[in-house]
Amino acid sequence: MTVAATAGAPACQGPDPVIRAPAFPIPAGAVDTHAHVIGAHDAYPMMANRSYTPPPAPEAAYLAMLDGLHMSRGVLVQISVYGTDNRCMVETLRAHPDRLRGVAVVSPDVSDRELEELAAAGVRGIRINVLFGGGVAMDELERLAARVAPLGWHIQLLLDARALPELGPRIAALPVEVVVDHIGHMPVTEGINHPGFQMLLRLMRDGRAWTKLSGAYRISGTGAPFHDTLAFAQAVVEAAPDRCVWGSDWPHVAVSGPMFNTTDLLDLLPLWVPDEAQRTRILVDNPARLYGFPTPTAG
Repeated sequence: MTVAATAGAPACQGPDPVIRAPAFPIPAGAVDTHAHVIGAHDAYPMMANRSYTPPPAPEAAYLAMLDGLHMSRGVLVQISVYGTDNRCMVETLRAHPDRLRGVAVVSPDVSDRELEELAAAGVRGIRINVLFGGGVAMDELERLAARVAPLGWHIQLLLDARALPELGPRIAALPVEVVVDHIGHMPVTEGINHPGFQMLLRLMRDGRAWTKLSGAYRISGTGAPFHDTLAFAQAVVEAAPDRCVWGSDWPHVAVSGPMFNTTDLLDLLPLWVPDEAQRTRILVDNPARLYGFPTPTAG
């Protein structure tokens, strides 16, 4: 049965199907570290407490997006509407073991066997999402970190950076790497001097957090072409260039305004990171280290 949109989970639009070639050279081994696959609604039931109802974004469309952006590799992130049912993502990972890695959502009482199966499929981290329905609560942060630390996994956090002054000490004490989504997912109108954003920079400088250069449209106050995100993006790169990775956030779920072009998001990167060598670190070397991809020279 197709899952219908509800009052609490309105339907959202799909991505722009046109993927242009990027306006700047993409190095070999480049990784898009943040995207989702969404299966047919009758085959992959969605959570009742989800925040939105996305249209399908199947494996073929995802791979075509990677190819269009000249991305050698990709990282799939479990989407909130599926809760802890990672099947759709895992099936895609298993079909492309050399090209893809994943970030799953699991419950704190997940079995060792399930964790081992996820690792074998290419999962390298778990996600805690406190912004959309279907996620796992931040209360489970320490417990989940203890479960995945033996696997060498990281924890990815979808939160609003304005919560970081309180959460920062907990994050700093974790036995795992931490990755913060979407440049902190805090409105740029708050400014880079906001205590939450400053805590993010401090965690990065102290080697306790990574940041995804992604989701410009989620933090912009002016809309496309999202140039008001420049100060935020440059601040995290300046704080710890070895702890930044890039992601498209395709298929851009829960966008309320007009849909933009995915390539336009990638074309922000030279504005955010003018130095070509530094961009290569962000696109190639950093994600290879974080997700366990072989580097181009070693692979």
